[in-house]
Amino acid sequence: MRESRRLKRLERNNNRHQAFLNLIPMLDVLSVLVFFLLFHSFNGDMPEQRLALPTSVVETKPRGTVVVSVTPEAVVVQGQTVARTADLYDDRIGTVREVTDRLDQIENSLKATGHGDAANETREVTLLADKAIPFKVLKKIMTSCTASGYGKISLAVIQKASHA
Repeated sequence: MRESRRLKRLERNNNRHQAFLNLIPMLDVLSVLVFFLLFHSFNGDMPEQRLALPTSVVETKPRGTVVVSVTPEAVVVQGQTVARTADLYDDRIGTVREVTDRLDQIENSLKATGHGDAANETREVTLLADKAIPFKVLKKIMTSCTASGYGKISLAVIQKASHA
């Protein structure tokens, strides 16, 4: 069967109207955008670096917190060694009784000196731990602090230096 001119023309026109996605202009726009973002994000001359900040005097005293240090060898609560860290690796231990006893002792001494009311308001613990200590050990210590009524627990970290 022979095709007519009209059928050939319709077939040609239908082939021309198919939508083709031209990727080259889109890649050009994306490369310019990436270059712009890289240039402005790594520009070292930030306005904050040229500021001379004034000095000030702190009017409020920093909050007093109980410091719990966890080294690979020992757990130290407010300067007193209370437990060996190696003993806390046991999964059967849920809370550390020595930490709870020491925190209760600190609370009783604060009440005896008349600072018990202020301690009841804040009751904060700052936990300093070596990065080699597993989290399960830290979790046991935090659970012990919470059991003693210390609801606010802060983990101390070292802020990484920014690449200048």
